[in-house]
Amino acid sequence: MSRVLATDAKDFVEKEISIKGWVRLRRDHGKLIFLDIRDRSGIIQVVVNPQVSQSAYKNAQALGVEYAVEIKGRVNKRPENSINKDLESGRVELEATEIKILAKAPVLPFDMGGEDLKLELPTLLDHRGLTLRHPKIAAIFKVQAVIIDEFRNYLKREGFVEFQAPSIAPAVAEGGAAVFEVDYFGNKAYLSQSPQLYKQIVMSAFERVFSVNKVFRAEPSVTTRHLTEVVSLDAEMAFIESWEDVKDMAQSTVRTILKRLEKECAKELKMYKVELPKMIEKTPYLSLRDAQEKIFKHSGRDARGEKDLNPQDEREICEIIKKETGSDFVFIYGYPTKEKPFYVYPNPDNPEYNEGMDLLCKGLEWASGGRRVNDYDQLMEHVKKWKLNPAKIKLFLETFKYGIPPEGGFALGAERMTMQILELSNVREASIFPRDIERIDERLTSKKRS
Repeated sequence: MSRVLATDAKDFVEKEISIKGWVRLRRDHGKLIFLDIRDRSGIIQVVVNPQVSQSAYKNAQALGVEYAVEIKGRVNKRPENSINKDLESGRVELEATEIKILAKAPVLPFDMGGEDLKLELPTLLDHRGLTLRHPKIAAIFKVQAVIIDEFRNYLKREGFVEFQAPSIAPAVAEGGAAVFEVDYFGNKAYLSQSPQLYKQIVMSAFERVFSVNKVFRAEPSVTTRHLTEVVSLDAEMAFIESWEDVKDMAQSTVRTILKRLEKECAKELKMYKVELPKMIEKTPYLSLRDAQEKIFKHSGRDARGEKDLNPQDEREICEIIKKETGSDFVFIYGYPTKEKPFYVYPNPDNPEYNEGMDLLCKGLEWASGGRRVNDYDQLMEHVKKWKLNPAKIKLFLETFKYGIPPEGGFALGAERMTMQILELSNVREASIFPRDIERIDERLTSKKRS
């Protein structure tokens, strides 16, 4: 007898089927035992009646939560008053005739039976291999999987080619000191902060490229929005007219992801009681200076002249734009050139500011990008100004020696998008195995951190 998934059981009413999964709940009512069995598709209720099968009932009496089982039985329609509208299989139940225990489990260290998993974040992460099994926790990573998958699918439809960038680099692409230095067979190397230089190199061959990469930031941060290791969704495109071409591609990518989530993740969104962020037909955009001016007029708080928006600024400008336009998204562009990486393109009319951009959603940065410097001589000038060692990025510079057209790109943060969409309180909840200053799977002691 072939296995049937929980959500497909409704198609087998009055037929014998076999299911496999984990015991999520067990409830004993008089002489009946009710089991909620979880598999990759969802949950189905199983009824074990000794009058139907003494052997199944005997085995059911031995079952505990998270036992792995195989159950054979007959699919019956549930009585009208016991239909569970919250389950895809909620109109049927399986009447067990045979139960086989595939694997046992000891008593759990905490209750996993409720709709919510009420644990402190450290406990949730300390037991990640177990807490991932809770449907509401698993829902986070179903949403994230759809985000990443649709990023890939949409860009492929738009003519982008996927490549895999290395995680070990000879130089620092983003500047600054927030990198992990590694001993590479006696040579100094770094864990990559970004696939930026590599995607620009590959772009020169394929014109449009993207990558899904793990990137690393050695920032000793314990904020709710920063991680040491993140999934970066990167895209780069050639033959652009201006930075607005990059903005438009980033906008359409996010819009398509939201549409896919609306279609495929309605159940997961309902679990978290959230609605998708609203993206209007044309996402508003304004310069950093204009954003700071709006903040000043709105609240009297003067951030004018600052080189970037701080978290309070990001929240406030998003609130202003929401009231003015109805959009949960806003692009901010035109940052001080000297404060950004060497490859970001300065505005020709005002070189003090560049053509870089960020996409904010409800007060949180989802994406960054913009136009890049494509002229070799200009790049070399920037290398000198930024005091970089050209020998360390020789491969990159050589590429730009040979005919690179105007180009640009953007990167989305998968964990931040997931966090914002599901309204999670901490980005660590949106990382399946989070890394930060205090954790590598297990919590680190101060000695290990040093």
